[in-house]
Amino acid sequence: MKILIVHNYYQQRGGEDQCFEDEVRVLRDHGHDVLQHVVHNDSIANANPWMVAVGTLWNRKEYRSIQEAILQFKPDVMHAMNTFPLLSPSVLYAAKRLGIPVVHEIQNYRLACAGAYLLRDGKVCEKCVGASFPLSAIRHRCYRGSLSGSAVVASTIALHRFMRTWQRAVDVFLCPSEIAKRKLIEFGLPEDRIQIKKNSLDIDPGPGTGSEGFAVFVGRLSPEKGLSTLLKAWVENRKLPLLKIVGDGPMRAVVQEAQGNDERIEWLGRMPIPELLNIVGRAQCLVMPSVWYETFGRTTVEAFAKGTPVVGSRIGGTAEIIDDGRTGWLFTPGDSLDLAQKIETVFTMEPAESLRFRVAARQEFLSHYTSQVNYESLLQIYHDTIERAKTP
Repeated sequence: MKILIVHNYYQQRGGEDQCFEDEVRVLRDHGHDVLQHVVHNDSIANANPWMVAVGTLWNRKEYRSIQEAILQFKPDVMHAMNTFPLLSPSVLYAAKRLGIPVVHEIQNYRLACAGAYLLRDGKVCEKCVGASFPLSAIRHRCYRGSLSGSAVVASTIALHRFMRTWQRAVDVFLCPSEIAKRKLIEFGLPEDRIQIKKNSLDIDPGPGTGSEGFAVFVGRLSPEKGLSTLLKAWVENRKLPLLKIVGDGPMRAVVQEAQGNDERIEWLGRMPIPELLNIVGRAQCLVMPSVWYETFGRTTVEAFAKGTPVVGSRIGGTAEIIDDGRTGWLFTPGDSLDLAQKIETVFTMEPAESLRFRVAARQEFLSHYTSQVNYESLLQIYHDTIERAKTP
């Protein structure tokens, strides 16, 4: 099969970028002919702000580029990952105009939320869901605290809602969890076109030992990840063990301050995947304290691959992945006392009980989140999309 796969890389590398690369790799490993069309947000620094704003709504250059790629490559299907902001939804129309079936993979909520997380001031916010024009996003400067930026993103949301882009230009939407599917339906996307495809790991790193007596957090250092709750738990409870924090982001200074005030907190910065997985495998548990409707929770799956159970907040995709009391523990989002209690539970278990959790977590990975499972699911979706596109 010939697949054209398009993606807009973020300035700060995230889970969507990794998912894109994993899917390209697994398709090529199985003998498929894959053409990548990628852009990178780093180019925005040297671009004309007005041109970037206009291109976010509809990028004529990328529209033509995709059509040229299709005419030369002749793909069976186009798979779009992130198109914001440099590709724009114009690339979806470019493929449909030439009769190419389109799969659009959704990993956040930017189709209706300028901030992408349905989160404001550390709390879930759904004011723009269903609004014909998301004026609240501009009022609250939901896109990076910028009035002009928020206006551009809000206008993009409104324009493509008015154009019915999501009904006209996409054959099948992919999302990684039930919560993401429910939200997409609330946004107005056709339910019969939404399929759940869970994310996976491209490699099997093998189980770790979990024998070094520390907890670990892995992820972007930003408010939606629940870092405030995490750090507050360690401030309030002196019994908690060593906490290793892996990642970088806008809350770096907050984490560094916490490290300076508490010898039990160690910030390791951003790390290559192999080193990251090694640390996760040595940890007794991974902590996922998110306060938003996490669409999936890739780090939870990384932990399961190493046989490391997860303490996660009872919200979003993370709560769907964790089997409370078997592969990990769930706590109330934003509740530092509940989180601390769950962490204490982990570190006071008998060795046999701890081993039971690790075996269950590892088995969960092998059953649902391997590269082969992902490939089989993706290939079936491509075939279904091609058949769907044959029907006017």
